[in-house]
Amino acid sequence: MTNRLAGKTAIITGGGSGIGRAISFRFAQEGASVHLLELNTSAAEELAAAIRESGGEASVHSCDVSLHREVLDVINSIGPVDILVNNAGIAHVGNLENTSEDDFDRIIRVNVKGAYNVLHAVVPLMKAHGGGAILNMASIAALVGITDRFAYSTSKGAVHAMTLSVARDYLHHGIRCNSISPARVHTPFVDGFIAKNYPGKEAEMFEALSKSQPIGRMAQPEEIASLALYLCSDEAAFITGNDYPIDGGFVTLNN
Repeated sequence: MTNRLAGKTAIITGGGSGIGRAISFRFAQEGASVHLLELNTSAAEELAAAIRESGGEASVHSCDVSLHREVLDVINSIGPVDILVNNAGIAHVGNLENTSEDDFDRIIRVNVKGAYNVLHAVVPLMKAHGGGAILNMASIAALVGITDRFAYSTSKGAVHAMTLSVARDYLHHGIRCNSISPARVHTPFVDGFIAKNYPGKEAEMFEALSKSQPIGRMAQPEEIASLALYLCSDEAAFITGNDYPIDGGFVTLNN
């Protein structure tokens, strides 16, 4: 590793599993002091221990991103922040008609209000600190129509819009804000989804979902982490207000 984030403090929401886990580990390897904000603190503590064993710095903070006061208190306790990865989120499968009000409210509360809560707490700290890099986790569901993803697509469209707004409003405060839009990534969530919905056909469905990307496979979390690292590093100092599909050709070639 090349210490591309040496001396920087990074907050990663949902940093204990899946994509967030890969980003957290990679950032720590590159010299960042990583703060994991997680509901599932047991998974986060396990990761933090692994980071520390490898010579990195990591702390775990129990936090429900949907709770405004809790987010504010936790982030203010961390102090100056150089990097934020707004990664925490939940999924929902369903079209408009079979998305209940409770389902919709739950997705908006975590994916939209949660992102707002964290941005609202971090941006003033970055302003006071002279700037920083923000990366929001959007999705290709914000860019193209995905079957049975009504509420999820709505929430990720909002995250994409937040990215543009924050990038514009805080450009002259030295704060960069970008987003990543992954296609399907092979995480424990995907394995659990397949096992729950297609019992006995796991291998068949995994292959079908993999081939829905033109490149013929799902992304690995570490590949998302590599793009996140670049966008949050000083190498990307001229990049702000952009969204980056990382999708195996899904958006432009899947037609």
